[in-house]
Amino acid sequence: MKKLFFIIGAPGSGKTTDAELIAERHYMEIAHYSTGNLLRDEIASGSELGEKINSFVSNGLLCPLDIVLDTVVKAVKGSNRKAILIDGFPRSVEQMHSFDEILKSETEIELVSVIEVDVSEEVAKDRVLGRARGDDDNVEVFNNRMKVYLEPLKAIQEFYTEQGILHNINGERTIEEIVDEMEQFVQGKL
Repeated sequence: MKKLFFIIGAPGSGKTTDAELIAERHYMEIAHYSTGNLLRDEIASGSELGEKINSFVSNGLLCPLDIVLDTVVKAVKGSNRKAILIDGFPRSVEQMHSFDEILKSETEIELVSVIEVDVSEEVAKDRVLGRARGDDDNVEVFNNRMKVYLEPLKAIQEFYTEQGILHNINGERTIEEIVDEMEQFVQGKL
């Protein structure tokens, strides 16, 4: 059975970098997928689906549920590693509940933990605007992305707390400190 870890956090929380570093250190047993990168890869392919995804992403909006769920399940099932880190998922209560329904009928996947990387909105904004990775890194889009992240957060936190699988990590420390703590936590669950 594949052990799945969701990593959530505000835009600029470092969740993608943290997960990438852990997967690099343990590349034989841990895979990392970012829903954002999976969707950006589809956009870069120039496909019709990529153009559809881009119409949402370029405005800081969420992609339709079916596209995101299919992307996540395909990535997990396609991996040959025993543990999968997926950052940036779930981003809505609907995604959370729909994926929970999928898990109820899945015998190959176990959601072990949801790791929340906590950062203040000010730190997140400074990081995102400082990196200027692409068209989606400007103040207006950041504000949209932050709003989209914060709206369902309390319900997501409560849902996974009730399941006993929410784990919080302070994301305002050095990358090394954050990654070391997250890595120890993940390794302790394998």
